[in-house]
Amino acid sequence: MAGEKAGRQPGQPYLPDLHMRLRSELGRIDEQLRALLSTMDRLQGLLDAVVAISREVELPAVLHRIVTTAMELVGARYGALGVLDRSGRQLEQFISAGLSEQEREALAAAGLPRGRGVLGHLISNPAPLRVDSIQGHPASAGFPAGHPYMRTLLGVAITVRGEIYGDLYLAERSDGQPFDENDENIVVALASAAGIAIENARLFERIREGAEQFQRLLLPTLPDLRPFTAAAIYRPAAEPSQLGGDWYDAIPLPDDVVAVVIGDVAGHDLQAAAAMAATRNMLRALVFDQSSPPGAVLTQLDRTLESVANHRVTTTALARFEPDGPGWRLRWSTAGHVPPLLMTRERRVVSLFAEPGLPLGVDTGQPRPDHSRFLPPEATVIFFTDGLVEHPAHPIDESLRELACLAAVHAALPLPDFVQALADHHPSDGHDDMAILALRTPPA
Repeated sequence: MAGEKAGRQPGQPYLPDLHMRLRSELGRIDEQLRALLSTMDRLQGLLDAVVAISREVELPAVLHRIVTTAMELVGARYGALGVLDRSGRQLEQFISAGLSEQEREALAAAGLPRGRGVLGHLISNPAPLRVDSIQGHPASAGFPAGHPYMRTLLGVAITVRGEIYGDLYLAERSDGQPFDENDENIVVALASAAGIAIENARLFERIREGAEQFQRLLLPTLPDLRPFTAAAIYRPAAEPSQLGGDWYDAIPLPDDVVAVVIGDVAGHDLQAAAAMAATRNMLRALVFDQSSPPGAVLTQLDRTLESVANHRVTTTALARFEPDGPGWRLRWSTAGHVPPLLMTRERRVVSLFAEPGLPLGVDTGQPRPDHSRFLPPEATVIFFTDGLVEHPAHPIDESLRELACLAAVHAALPLPDFVQALADHHPSDGHDDMAILALRTPPA
């Protein structure tokens, strides 16, 4: 038939047309699959970002992580989080990322951003904001001297418990394109999770402050121990809401004798804190029996505690400082506790390794050995709990040597500053609470 190609039946589509339509359809499906894969990648990135933020418990770390993860999600070169003050109209904190050291130094003189211009617009109007030209925005107020060039901006408010906490700012996509709707949606989703993470971090801070205050109320204020000088410090664990079982005490006794005790009840909860208080109070009563050596006092304490319900395994060290001719005699016994350090006036530091006894709460029938050491004038004995030296990557002997070196370095400090330095630069990993008590004999 005229007008039809040879071999083609009436009503059959022309084969090249079919191929074109198939190719077009396959191209459309390919685009949809690519878009789907891209969306899945973004969702996975969002989930990873939320998990990363949720792992942080310290508020400064949470805020910084929010900025950096938002930058990664949308490929932004610069990011910042402005935290609002109580009025909700000005910034009291500004966390930035992406700036070079030179850019930071150049902006240092400008100080904290005042929340004007486009930043101020987002504070006043907390709806998500996408700007393709910062300079062309009606609210633009320019940049301070030394500020890097920025053209595009994506801003999203962060809400905590229904109130605006701050604003997340992202600038300059690395591919040079302006931020799009997908960028906005994913950052809005991140901001929602960020608000929960911020609230959790603030709750953690309140719980930790309350636990630390409670723990400190259980610990004594050191009495007047003249002619000795003494200082003590307690540091809570880094974990959230950790009540510890660490304690220390110093008791002046008749005949110029001073008793010193330090201990650690197993566990990190309210029961451990209560067991610590009970153990300390019982020991306070028992140390006034100076006719018994420290080892016998600890054995008597162990038997007394055996009658107490929910008695916890406890390590402790009990020492007495007694006059001995021109100096002093240290008599001590331990119940599974780390050995104290002895530091002489010449800054020689040794660990008082001696046969340890069993911890309290293990076997009340086992006696605990007693030990004795002469102390010259201006000698310092440092008692501490294992939270000061325990590190999973280091043997305990290595940590004790490191602590001895640390003590020698800071030996010239006044005693309160000395124990502070040990707590600040400890060789442990900080997973446990720690207590330090140092007592120094008087000059000759």
